[in-house]
Amino acid sequence: MAFTIVPLPGAGGGALRSAGARGELRRAARDLPVGARHWGHLTVGHVTLAVIALLCIFPVYWLFATAFRPPQDALSLSPAPWPASTANFEYVWNAIPMGDMLVTTFVMALAIALGQLAVATLAAYGFSMWHFAGKKVLYLLFIGSWLVPFQVTMIPNYLLVSRLGLLNTVAGVVIPQLCSAFAVLMLRQHMQSFPKELVDAAHVDGRSSWATLCRVVIPNMKPALAALGIMLFISAWNEYLWPTLILQKSTAVVQVGVRSFLSAEGNNWGAVMAAAGLACLPVFAIYLFLQRYVVDAFIRSGLK
Repeated sequence: MAFTIVPLPGAGGGALRSAGARGELRRAARDLPVGARHWGHLTVGHVTLAVIALLCIFPVYWLFATAFRPPQDALSLSPAPWPASTANFEYVWNAIPMGDMLVTTFVMALAIALGQLAVATLAAYGFSMWHFAGKKVLYLLFIGSWLVPFQVTMIPNYLLVSRLGLLNTVAGVVIPQLCSAFAVLMLRQHMQSFPKELVDAAHVDGRSSWATLCRVVIPNMKPALAALGIMLFISAWNEYLWPTLILQKSTAVVQVGVRSFLSAEGNNWGAVMAAAGLACLPVFAIYLFLQRYVVDAFIRSGLK
């Protein structure tokens, strides 16, 4: 076994250290699996994520737990709704036209999400793939519209919808919201990382810009489009003020239906939680259907 003499600072002599022993320790450490070398960090990370997940899930669990309690036990602090009851759901379904409100809200949110996706795809393709004068200035102005508060544009949009004769229609809610600066920003970032060689090859092959977008770019961006589509759908689904202002009905959208059980005379918390639980179901269903694309979008976003 080889020995080396390493002088210690401030010492009159040197100390013998075994270079061979240190080398064996390094080799043994390299041979261990990554999980074995960092099991402590992994354990702390997994425990932290589990706690955060529980904190995020608990409000949703409490919502459904309260909804399934008997109406007289709505304010109970019992962690489990026992005995379970569907009386709150039956009351909500009979008190307001919950089915019609869910359909109206779903159609409205789906139309807004699809329209914003279509407009954002075209705008992002132009901003990322084309070169023209004033491109950066136009893009900054476009994104700057995102910073304008909704209250500033609400009255002009309402007057425009009224003059077009679209009050009390879903189209009056959808048309002013067909463009989203946030959606353009997100898709442009994804298209900026799209391989330009594929686009150039499509042009050399004789494809037009429209054909290149539809047959080359969009098929390779399905995960990003699905993830963005879910975010846009949830944002449109949660709209309260604008649909209420345009549709002018007390039972127009599901958010108004949830609010109807809160009044000055008293709050029916069991009905509120039941209505909110029914309002969550379409969003849960869409996420479960598209979750594979959402995960794929996050994975690809870290790849170059």
